[in-house]
Amino acid sequence: MTISRRTARRSAQILGVAAASTALAMSAAGSALACNIQDFSAAASCDGSKGVITVTDKDASGQTATITVFLEGPAGNETPVGEPQTVKGSAAGTDVTFAEDWKPNAEYRVRVTVDTAKFKFDKDIKPNVTTPSEACSTGETTAPATTAPATTPPATTPASESPTPTASASDSTAPATTSSNAPSPAAGDSNLAETGANSNTGLIAGVAGALVVVGGGAVFFGMRRRGANSGR
Repeated sequence: MTISRRTARRSAQILGVAAASTALAMSAAGSALACNIQDFSAAASCDGSKGVITVTDKDASGQTATITVFLEGPAGNETPVGEPQTVKGSAAGTDVTFAEDWKPNAEYRVRVTVDTAKFKFDKDIKPNVTTPSEACSTGETTAPATTAPATTPPATTPASESPTPTASASDSTAPATTSSNAPSPAAGDSNLAETGANSNTGLIAGVAGALVVVGGGAVFFGMRRRGANSGR
């Protein structure tokens, strides 16, 4: 069976299209798995009251990269932020953070270095990271608000307790008034005792009794002497 020239040409065209499609697919797959600087991004944010620089690696090939962060200063001076950190990328994205007490509107340069068997590059993430115009909240404004109510009640409490001593003072004055009235009846009782029940009354009664006895004896001896005289 012979194959016509037309049939052979069609078969060659079909194989060519298939080969080209396969090459494109492999190229696209290779590009998707390639590690390049576009796989990296960086941003400045707050972790509570602390500032951080976060670098995200979305390298689907999973290459290991070294990240270095620098604070851009005046006249081109740079200050390293912490120590360099390594990160292994993933399609979903892998984050690595640098603790940094950044100032508002500061600028940071992020360097990415990849040195593996498949990929090698040493580039900066563009553009540089610029921090927000407001610093992270430290929570210091909340502390005075909490302290102020704490100091207010002690100032109010002594004022409310001050009437209590005044009341006790008035109570202590009342007994003084009672004691000033007490001597009057006491004085009256002592005068009555002096007029009728003084200790001198007993002495006088004793002397009077003695005089009565002496007088009686004198009368007795007088009558006896008179009787003796009459008998003579």
